[in-house]
Parts: sequence; structure tokens; C-alpha cells
Amino acid sequence: MAVRSLFPILVSRDLPRLVSFYEHALHARVTYRFGSADEDDYVSLAVGEASLGMGRDPQAPPASDRIALWFYVDDVDAVYARWMSAGGDTVQAPSDMPWGERVAQVRDPDGNLVNLGVEASGTGG
Repeated sequence: MAVRSLFPILVSRDLPRLVSFYEHALHARVTYRFGSADEDDYVSLAVGEASLGMGRDPQAPPASDRIALWFYVDDVDAVYARWMSAGGDTVQAPSDMPWGERVAQVRDPDGNLVNLGVEASGTGG
């Protein structure tokens, strides 16, 4: 058996807010919706070449730092500025790392920890 891909799913008490945030902050686009005519229960987003799922859960626990998302982007500073403009919070502004990447650490409106990075030449990602 070989793993072919990874598909993280975030749960949110306010799914419309979180979907809208990722649409604005990372130019994500909705590729699938499931739910009633009045309310989505699940949304799948395309974020560049990656996929990110989001599900509605009125009882979702607060986000913790046990897991973080990492998005490689073309321009960390520009994406960081969009992230903040969309209503995200900063943990660490973009800075150069000793391993050669430029990285920002941020939180989405639900408090999920997210890293935005530019891949260093030849490091893979």
C-alpha cells in the first residue's frame, strides 16, 4: 500500500466565515459543497495544487497547536499581507530561516496554526 496524497480537514463552528477567509487569504476556490439548501455541512477547497476540507461542527473544540498546516507560496510577504487583510492573526512575521526558507507563522480566524513558506532552492517541500 502506498499513500498517494494527504487531505486535511478542519472543523469549524462558523464554516461560512472560515471558507470566506481562505478564499480571500489564499485565493482558495470551492470545488465541492455538501449540506442543505440553507447551510453547508462540508466544503472542499482547492488551494493552488492542494486540497483542504472544512466541515461544520457546532461543538468543535478550540484549535490547538497539536497540528499546523504548511502552505508553500510564491511570495510569503504578499500572502502574509493578504492573510492579515482577510482577518488572520500573526504569530511571527515573515523572516528568513537558517535552513534557507522564508517563513511566516499565522493563525486563521478559528485559531488554527498555519505556516506560510517559500521553498528554498533544492530543499523539496
